[in-house]
Amino acid sequence: MHVLVTRPVEDGEEIAARLAEMGHTALLAPLLSTHFSDGPEPDLRDVQAILATSANGIRALIRRTARRDLPIFAVGPQTTQEARQAGFTDIRNADGDARALAEATSRWTSPDKGVLLHVCGEEAPGTLADDLDARGFSVRRAVLYRVEAAPVLPPAARAGLSQGALDAALFFSPRSARIFCGLAQGLPTQKLIALCISPVTAKALSLAFSEVRTAPAPNQAALLALLQ
Repeated sequence: MHVLVTRPVEDGEEIAARLAEMGHTALLAPLLSTHFSDGPEPDLRDVQAILATSANGIRALIRRTARRDLPIFAVGPQTTQEARQAGFTDIRNADGDARALAEATSRWTSPDKGVLLHVCGEEAPGTLADDLDARGFSVRRAVLYRVEAAPVLPPAARAGLSQGALDAALFFSPRSARIFCGLAQGLPTQKLIALCISPVTAKALSLAFSEVRTAPAPNQAALLALLQ
């Protein structure tokens, strides 16, 4: 199958390699771009662990500190892998979404052990902090990057859609789904299979597709398995 990959370049290239191993052809169409902020080391005083809800959180963190001794509580496999590659050794994987991470955090530790530092982007919702606050934890946010939407659909993606050369498209977030639908207005998507990482991502689609498939778990492996 010819698959449109809408993730930012740094993640899309890795996904393209995985798709090639599965016998598919990827067309990279990054609808989001990540911009890391400069600044001093985040306030790590009294921090018992770092909450990472994306690989970008780890990428941003290691630009701002040389410390690798703090535990990382990661939302899923990709974030876990990024932390491991960055040199962290105490990493725990919630294998889910923000709510799964909050639930796992309450099993892994307790509020009396210190502050939890959430490394995140400007657009990150407050779901994780709200959930953990309700469980008695103190959560401090460190906003280290921003993610900007593409102003137009990449020419190769527009051509692929126009010519009917694409079979499926991968959507990793509600935001990327909404961006795609806005930029692809007027293009034929009716024969395209939409592969979504979560029900809320699928709900964000506003164009017609031949089929919408939702991953049984909110991670990359489960999403790519929809192609098998």
